[in-house]
Amino acid sequence: MSTKSHSIVMLRRNFKHIARNPTSVFNAVLMPIVIMLMFVYMFGDAFNVGVDYIDYATPGLMLLAVCYGLGSTATAVNSDMTKGIINRFKVMHVSRGAVLTGHVIASVLTNLVAIAALVGVAFLLGFDPSASLLDWLGAIGVIVLLGFAAGWLTVALGLFAKSPETAGLASVPLVMLPFFSSAIVPADKMGPGLREFAEYQPFTPIIETLRGLLNGAPSAGDAIPALAWCVGIALVGYLWARSTFTKRA
Repeated sequence: MSTKSHSIVMLRRNFKHIARNPTSVFNAVLMPIVIMLMFVYMFGDAFNVGVDYIDYATPGLMLLAVCYGLGSTATAVNSDMTKGIINRFKVMHVSRGAVLTGHVIASVLTNLVAIAALVGVAFLLGFDPSASLLDWLGAIGVIVLLGFAAGWLTVALGLFAKSPETAGLASVPLVMLPFFSSAIVPADKMGPGLREFAEYQPFTPIIETLRGLLNGAPSAGDAIPALAWCVGIALVGYLWARSTFTKRA
């Protein structure tokens, strides 16, 4: 079998595992929607963001939806490693790239399902983007690139962790980071210290790029650092994952 065929088999295997684990489905799909309902209905009127809060919050919550599915990916990767499943694949001459890529692609596709559900609920709540078809395609491209980058970093964390439990905990900072960005409120409304952190952390330019695209006014000033962060995170995650896989498998 070719590497492509191996990757398809690994992807199918990962989706079967996802279907059998309702907790991962809840975290990846339903939890971002619950958070959207909470912020829009409970806290939305408390934030003065200059536009309808649902229009402001949706891009940030789309990024949050990407992050919420990462814990299950890290746990699944580590479980494969610690239970010896990856070593069995090596005996069967399954491509190492296929084993890792299968987890990354499954993570990206799960993200797209979660974001589609989130955007659908956002429209029901009054979300009214000004994006053209080209802007929507650009937003989808940014989401896929972010999901790809976060997927590789999560796979690396899962391989590096000593147990499935610690692998799940290792992804917590990635889940929390959007809350300290411009996802919920503008960075310039935060207090000193937190404001600077929000402005210079990687998720803020990604969120602002999505926000600009969905508003029909993309900004190169946000897009360039956003793409640079995504490419950098993907490269670090990929190299770290391959190195750890070679050492531990």
